[in-house]
Amino acid sequence: MAFVDEIKEGEELLKVDNIYMNFGKVSALAGVSCSVKKGSIHSIIGPNGAGKTVMMNCINGLYHPQQGSIIYKGEKINHLKPHHRAKLGISRTFQKIELFSGMTVLDNIRLGRHIHLKSGILSAAVYLGKTAREEIEHRRFIEEEIIDLLEIEHIRDKTVGMLPYGLQKRVELGRALALDPELLILDEPLAGLNLEEVEDMARFIIDVNEEKRWGVTCVFVEHDMGVVMDLSDDVTVLNFGEMIASGTPEEVQTNPEVVKAYLGAEDMYASRR
Repeated sequence: MAFVDEIKEGEELLKVDNIYMNFGKVSALAGVSCSVKKGSIHSIIGPNGAGKTVMMNCINGLYHPQQGSIIYKGEKINHLKPHHRAKLGISRTFQKIELFSGMTVLDNIRLGRHIHLKSGILSAAVYLGKTAREEIEHRRFIEEEIIDLLEIEHIRDKTVGMLPYGLQKRVELGRALALDPELLILDEPLAGLNLEEVEDMARFIIDVNEEKRWGVTCVFVEHDMGVVMDLSDDVTVLNFGEMIASGTPEEVQTNPEVVKAYLGAEDMYASRR
């Protein structure tokens, strides 16, 4: 596949083109389209059951839409499995935490790095030369970049299952970042967090998006409309599996269809301006 080698800031990195996803007689997505620009934070919002997570699952390959296309860096990737899309630089977090609770923070994050391992079975078995150097390189990336960014040095050797929920959310973000992604899918990363934890997570997302070292394009699913409107460059709104609006936060929050879908949520938006 001939993917575009370099996509410039502001150009289209991901395109969801007229996708349909049905489960039996239930239509989860009906002709949904959106375009995600490189370097942006693009939010997908909508009431419960609108199809947001289904759309994320279509982007990263857990689901395969019956119609339409998922286009990444100029190439249709509908047929690719999740691990192949991961190799292309698409990473994600999940609505429900999907960590290995019996493993340490460091080991969970390391798992996100496996896609970059190049050593063969023989060299890995004896842990010499190339394998040892590769391990040192990956460990340095995790310790000096991810753990430092997420401020989790104090829990790096702790068992994940013993940590508070908010810290587990950070670890899951860390594992997604270990892939060193170009496109990061964040499925409700703020759900269940208190106000201080929400502020911290929002700061981490901004850093990952804006810092030159990372420069990660984010697709962000969230119910906290204040945070969505503050962080997003573009917003796509779903309702009952259909796209009802798309545009800048300012355009979306004044759209009558969006206001109707959120039952008068314009007052909530106004309070955050």
